[in-house]
Order: sequence, then C-alpha cells, then structure tokens
Amino acid sequence: MIVSTEPIWEEVTDEFAQEYQDAVVYADLEQETILHEGEPRILANGWVKLPTGRLLSPDAVHHIDT
Repeated sequence: MIVSTEPIWEEVTDEFAQEYQDAVVYADLEQETILHEGEPRILANGWVKLPTGRLLSPDAVHHIDT
C-alpha cells in the first residue's frame, strides 16, 4: 500500500478555484472601499487569495468586478 505524505485536499480544491487577471475586490455595495485591484484567486471555500499570499475572508468581501 502506498500512502502519500502530501495532503490531497489542496489538489482537489485547486480544480475549483477561479483566477482573474484584472479584477477589483470591494468591501461594500457602494464601491467606496477597495480591498484589492489586480489578480485575485477565489478559492473553493470562498476565501480570496491575493498574489501576496494574503487571504480575504468571504465575510469581508462584498463583491468582485471582473
């Protein structure tokens, strides 16, 4: 029996992630508070990963304009 030491969860969730080349992540409906401009990656669990490695909670993000 072969057992991998690498977690398989990351490989499975990578298939469901969405990446955008140029998008704006807003914290409010009025689009006054911009959390990020650029290339966000929306993970399968709803968190937004930025190129810097920072994660934005789904509760902090109101919407994303692509």
